[in-house]
Amino acid sequence: MPHDVSLIATIAVGFGLAMVFGLIAVQLRMPPLVGYLLAGIMIGPYTPGFVADVGLAGQLAEIGVMLLMFGVGLHFSLKDLLAVRRIAVPGAMVQIAVATVMGLGVSMLWGWSLGGALVFGLCLSVASTVVLLRALEAKGLLKSINGQIAVGWLVVEDLVMVLVLVLLPALAGLLSSAGQPATEVATASDIWETVGLTLAKVTAFIVLMLVVGRRVLPKALWWVARTGSQELFTLSIVAVALGVAFGAAKLFDVSFALGAFFAGMMMRESEFSHRAADESLPLRDAFAVLFFVSVGMLFDPMVIVQQPVKLLAVVAIILLGKTVAAVALVLLFRYPLNTALTVGVSLAQIGEFSFILAGMGVALNLMPVEGQSLVLAGALISIALNASLFAAVEPARRWILARSALARKLEQRDDPLAELPMSTDPKLLSRQVVLVGYGRVGRRIAQVLREQSIPYVVAEQNREIVDALRKKGVPAVSGDAQTPEVLIQAHVTRAAMLVIAIPDAVDVRNMVEIARTLNPEIQVVLRTHNEEEAELLRKESLGEVFIGEHELARGMSAHIVQQLGGKP
Repeated sequence: MPHDVSLIATIAVGFGLAMVFGLIAVQLRMPPLVGYLLAGIMIGPYTPGFVADVGLAGQLAEIGVMLLMFGVGLHFSLKDLLAVRRIAVPGAMVQIAVATVMGLGVSMLWGWSLGGALVFGLCLSVASTVVLLRALEAKGLLKSINGQIAVGWLVVEDLVMVLVLVLLPALAGLLSSAGQPATEVATASDIWETVGLTLAKVTAFIVLMLVVGRRVLPKALWWVARTGSQELFTLSIVAVALGVAFGAAKLFDVSFALGAFFAGMMMRESEFSHRAADESLPLRDAFAVLFFVSVGMLFDPMVIVQQPVKLLAVVAIILLGKTVAAVALVLLFRYPLNTALTVGVSLAQIGEFSFILAGMGVALNLMPVEGQSLVLAGALISIALNASLFAAVEPARRWILARSALARKLEQRDDPLAELPMSTDPKLLSRQVVLVGYGRVGRRIAQVLREQSIPYVVAEQNREIVDALRKKGVPAVSGDAQTPEVLIQAHVTRAAMLVIAIPDAVDVRNMVEIARTLNPEIQVVLRTHNEEEAELLRKESLGEVFIGEHELARGMSAHIVQQLGGKP
């Protein structure tokens, strides 16, 4: 028998306690990840009893981050990322700046140095991609426009943090206080050289993935699938996810998570992308549990007793400061309150990049060890509360609208994209198709409708897509089609058919009920991803249901054309 079984012990005890505490959390109507965090605290170095290997747990958690980001990439195309760039890029940059200033301000009041305060503020400014994705998946929002904005926002944050992690050692000398040992002071030319080199490496990696990876990875998956071996197929998925992530980190200084994300986006071009997502799901779930366990292991519960006021300030910045800043920014971009609140709570937590940055700040003698403990405590509390914040989004929206005249005014503001232009041809607004969603399936259906000369109006939450459609002369309105106002603007009262082409309708029943109330004669066609849900929708007589994606657009289009008298 081998004497060194720390890896086996860490996995066995970690999974075992995570299962027990996760089950208890669910019974108490709390998210299971709270139990995973408690399991980590139990086997961490700050509590009595068995102590797991923190270093090994961290590496196992990193594998979970890679697999999870790879899975997100499989469902998140480059078009989706570019579609939200107008809000994700400026929004992420401004939100990072606001959160950093808040963290810097409070830590300067505590007497910290400028360097330590800046690092501390940056730690509080970046959210955890793992926590966000788990929350979006649990709520069925990952493929919605709200989910796309939130994920795109975090991708931009990750890119910024990659640059920060590379620049911090070069700037450590300038940021160190006089009383602390400093590394060699970097000159302006050194700093610009580091920035240029980092940007060049990140650009080279992205170009390599777009030019080479986009062609090679789907073909490689096709070659493996031809063998008919399920083991080889699963192995190829794991090998690509981990291999690209590791290569990106070693060769281009890109984070493991970002490398795996781009690998998944390129693999999405394969016809086997959905199978790849399904095959990797069990591994993603298992290693994601280890991520939360590893976070709990780093937490020292004594910080709650020793620094309650400072911890309260940290939690307030994470849960309130970042949320308010993000909500305000999204509202400034004229998105509805629901989108603003969803994006806001998505960012109301911190995670993996915060841990890495805090550790580097301590190692460079910029930030005191106390700061690292506060970051970890803030992360633990914010992660534990994040699922509850997501559950409170809709009640909070209703509460705000019921009590705030300003909020109601903002929801009903004169938005040019929320109403059809007066110049819209009346012929296009009679016996038309109201097409909800203009993603991959929606675009294919719209193409068939154009070819058959069947009029249609698009209802889409992504303002950039609506703006682009209008420039092409396509009638389109911006907003959530689950509200009566949007369907009314799409002239559903005069429509022949409502086609719901969005992948994850939060409440499709409500949308159909509103449409039939406004137009009792309207026909309904909708999509779903599994037979169980399709059968339930059919029993409720919500409309003609189609399943899948590759053949879905073709089947929906043929049905629409047949029902509306077009040429087959």
